[in-house]
Amino acid sequence: MSGVEGLDAHLATGTTGVARCWKLTRADGVSYGFTDHDRDLSFDGVTFRAGTGLSAAALSQTTGLAVDNTEGVGALSDAAVTEEDIKAGRFDGARIEAWLVQWAAPENRALTFRGTLGEISRGEGAFTAELRGLSEALNRPQGRVYQRACSAVLGDAACRFDLSTPGYGTEAAPIAVENARVFTFDGALPFEPRWFERGLLRVQDGPGAGLSGAIKRDRLDEDGNRRVELWDSLRAEVTPGTPLRLTAGCDKRMETCKLKFANLLNFRGFPDIPGEDWMAAHPSRRSDSFGGSRR
Repeated sequence: MSGVEGLDAHLATGTTGVARCWKLTRADGVSYGFTDHDRDLSFDGVTFRAGTGLSAAALSQTTGLAVDNTEGVGALSDAAVTEEDIKAGRFDGARIEAWLVQWAAPENRALTFRGTLGEISRGEGAFTAELRGLSEALNRPQGRVYQRACSAVLGDAACRFDLSTPGYGTEAAPIAVENARVFTFDGALPFEPRWFERGLLRVQDGPGAGLSGAIKRDRLDEDGNRRVELWDSLRAEVTPGTPLRLTAGCDKRMETCKLKFANLLNFRGFPDIPGEDWMAAHPSRRSDSFGGSRR
């Protein structure tokens, strides 16, 4: 007997030895295991390390559709969660699973929580993370918005455009970097000015590997070099010579979808929807109006 039944049998003895374990999986697939026990525990191919200082507040769970929530508190450690990784946003939206485990027989365990990390705050060598349950997704707005601009994200399931198509992305190394926000490339990039505006810049190597930012401007300067500016600075150091991936951008207009991407059949906007000024329209007062159609 193992699993939940084994844990129930252990708890029924009245003399118990249980610990809590957490598995944290970042968006890039990197996983971490933590436990509040005084020694490491292992199961499902994951080692849950002791001594990380991670603990959790009381978990609030309901049987309805209310949002489950709790809080995780831990010490910043070079071997586990680092301040640099939190600052870089690597743990934003990470998946988390929590178990109650019989530490002497880890096969006897029960999953008590599954969700994602919410807001993370740090300071004085520690971090506090909000843990959001699966019902958090019910708080997100659902449905489709009727608007002139396309509501899809370039390359997603609604857009269906293949971003790996030649001519819509390239890798290049900047010759200058300003505040991890403005990147200057030599003029050899074979793309029209503004080709990457509203697109994506992703770091391929170095301390910021895996981080990305939305492109605000893509221009050629007076020297013929290309300057790519992000809306926000990347939250890690990026030095000249670091390989970057640039992906073409879309301004959500029907003309762009047709001429730049040849993807008009998947356009998700309504370009012919009346504007707000239609309510103020009124019949013409010209004297030659006769109510018939004009040729």
